[in-house]
Amino acid sequence: MCRRTRLNAIAAGGGRRTGFRLGTREYLPVDAASRPPSVAGLRRTYQGLPLLEADLAPDPVSQFAAWFGDAVDAGLPEPNATVLATASAGGRPTARTVLLKGYDENGFVFYTNYESRKGRDLAENPRAALLFPWHSIRRQVRVEGRVVRLPREESAAYYRTRPYGSRIGAWASRQSAVVNSRQELDDRYEELAERWPDDPPVPDFWGGFRVVPAEVEFWQGRTDRMHDRLRYRRSGASWVVERLAP
Repeated sequence: MCRRTRLNAIAAGGGRRTGFRLGTREYLPVDAASRPPSVAGLRRTYQGLPLLEADLAPDPVSQFAAWFGDAVDAGLPEPNATVLATASAGGRPTARTVLLKGYDENGFVFYTNYESRKGRDLAENPRAALLFPWHSIRRQVRVEGRVVRLPREESAAYYRTRPYGSRIGAWASRQSAVVNSRQELDDRYEELAERWPDDPPVPDFWGGFRVVPAEVEFWQGRTDRMHDRLRYRRSGASWVVERLAP
């Protein structure tokens, strides 16, 4: 096969191609047929039960509690994992996964380093969105609202319930800062573990945030992309429920 014919065959998805093996400098032939499928062709038909207005709890926190229980019962890994989206004062957005550590009628709570990027964003622009992507049960929950810091004593009380290693880790990681190497992180962890072998204090740069919801949307996957979307929207002291087009 001439060079041009071979390159055309590879471009069309056949033949052989080469590449570095992951994690090594070894250059090996790779079967072109093993390439991932086209992203545009990946799709799934959702077949879920309907979500009707008559099925909803009177408030979004009660509805969230019911769905969160369903996610736990379904065996989802870390059902409290949520995507947190923030933006700087200049409108530059960023998102990351955090763990929900509490919720009630006052809002949804997570903990972090106040000097991290999300901490800086929230200091400049105290609004955020949360997304709980419970794909395997064909559900999502989306929360939007203002964000407030938890009282210091509340953050300290939670900090003391964390495993010892996580408490040291909160001190060791200057979250979102550039580090020279993994070794630098490990050395700092060991240094702090030697300093506080039993009970590390609560860092003054670490604590909780509460997202106070103004909107909470419940999404239920349905066939033919005709999903159910019901949104609670705060109106004074009460909640208005609205259906959104999928």
